[in-house]
Amino acid sequence: MPRADRPSPRRGTHRLTVDAALEAALGSAPIDSQPVEGGDIGESARVVLDDGRTLFVKRYPGVPSPSPDVPPIAVAEARGLAWLAEAHAEGLRIPRPVAHGDDWLALEWIESARPARDHDERLGRGLAALHAAAPDAFGFPTPNWIARLSWPNTQCENWLDFYGQQRLAPLARRARDTRTLSNEVGRALDRLIEDLPRLAASDEPPARLHGDLWSGNAICDERGGPCLIDPAVYGGHREIDLAMMRLFGGFGPRVFAAYEEAWPLAPGAEARIPLYQVLPLLVHVCLFGSSYLAGLARAIDEATDA
Repeated sequence: MPRADRPSPRRGTHRLTVDAALEAALGSAPIDSQPVEGGDIGESARVVLDDGRTLFVKRYPGVPSPSPDVPPIAVAEARGLAWLAEAHAEGLRIPRPVAHGDDWLALEWIESARPARDHDERLGRGLAALHAAAPDAFGFPTPNWIARLSWPNTQCENWLDFYGQQRLAPLARRARDTRTLSNEVGRALDRLIEDLPRLAASDEPPARLHGDLWSGNAICDERGGPCLIDPAVYGGHREIDLAMMRLFGGFGPRVFAAYEEAWPLAPGAEARIPLYQVLPLLVHVCLFGSSYLAGLARAIDEATDA
């Protein structure tokens, strides 16, 4: 793969196209662009415009929508950030989209700093406030993306139906189609989906989820406050975000304590952590292959034994 600071001819051409689109959208031309590390499905850059504004620009060459009903990845990300911002969760920053096309997105530039002393508490309380800004239903008005995978979001009133039929079942089919899901783990996953009424809490309203909340998607802004990026939004059960945060680490105990203080979890939440970690592990099997299969099998076993 070409290095980010040495774009291939195709990617260089795409950058010029995006630069022209930025000038047309904002009335100001890029005069400097510096690559930014991170991301595995596109290119990111710190872009300075000739009017003095600084933007974070993400480019997604070669990531087409799989069907007409799936919005392009940059469009979906812009909608997702705007949807999170609608919650007005105190103390929690969401980057502001400035402009976008089908395969590029320009956001306000956020200069990262060290975490403030109360960062973890603000993140926990802010996440609880975000979740509490309940959407109308489980799901989202359109399909969207998690990394380079698109997934359905057909809205419904029942969390168990959504988790089973809009999340686990489609991802299981995808993993089977690519032969990354073994027969044994696939059968265990099928049984888990059938057993969701026993395993999953379903009496809470939809929560406004980030949807891809690992530590790399929770950064610090210039004042050391928490800022959430790269969402895969939908209305879901709030324990989903929290389970993913625990799966990959990087969040201190004060985050979870502050969340619980702001909005205590329902009884049995700790026992349901493996059930809701099945989702990000299944996503990783689809994205990265069988190296995550053992972790997925373990989470399924722990969830069904709870």
